[in-house]
Amino acid sequence: MGAFLAGGCSSGGDGPGEAAGGVPVVEKGKLTTCTHLPYPPFQFEQSGKVVGFDVALIDLVATELKVEQKILDTPFENFKTGAFLNSGECDLAAAGMTITDERKKNVDFSVPYFDATQALLASKKSGVTTLAEVKAKGKKLGAQAETTGESYAKAQGFDPVAFESSDAVLNGLRTGQVDAVVIDYPVVQGWLKDKKNEAEFVLGQNIETGEQYGFSVKKGNTALLAAIDKAITGAKADGTYKKLYEQWIGPLPQATS
Repeated sequence: MGAFLAGGCSSGGDGPGEAAGGVPVVEKGKLTTCTHLPYPPFQFEQSGKVVGFDVALIDLVATELKVEQKILDTPFENFKTGAFLNSGECDLAAAGMTITDERKKNVDFSVPYFDATQALLASKKSGVTTLAEVKAKGKKLGAQAETTGESYAKAQGFDPVAFESSDAVLNGLRTGQVDAVVIDYPVVQGWLKDKKNEAEFVLGQNIETGEQYGFSVKKGNTALLAAIDKAITGAKADGTYKKLYEQWIGPLPQATS
């Protein structure tokens, strides 16, 4: 099941409405999701539709609310401030987003739906597989702007080259703008399924940061938050979560079951 992508940043349509259970939505008959494309395996375009793990989970919410998911592609930095939620352009944000205390000041998060780690991916010719080697050999490090990967790299004393999207991160590595990048491990997993990437790059250290992803809503939107939490916990209980995880990401870690 795939959601459709709306161009620009306007919900348009028929104006505000109510979904099942009296949950308010910014566009009648739709559950409007702000995301930032592409970010496989969580959300990306495939055969003209936006698909991925995040998309599939929010489709569960939309089904419960008897509406259809609609996706808006928006800048990632707005997720930290909740700008598109506060302006009424989106009902929720789903973008492989880590729950942090700083972000909680601006938005309300669902229960965690994914345990995340960061990873170092380097060009094979760089000769590095750890951040210590990147630093010792004076190699250039990259990360996606406004992400926890960028924050982690800065906390380790790096001044990483910031790229606007995950595609730009990969391109920066491929074209030699940087020698290595720090980014979410599932993203790296997806990249390395491509034989060309596998031939050019090496997976370095796995960085345990204790991160968990959550979906966000406008502060005080308790009705929608409850619906999202119910969908996540229900999917984990009935096996749907495991099925979707294996479809989009890979084998489900035992601790997550």
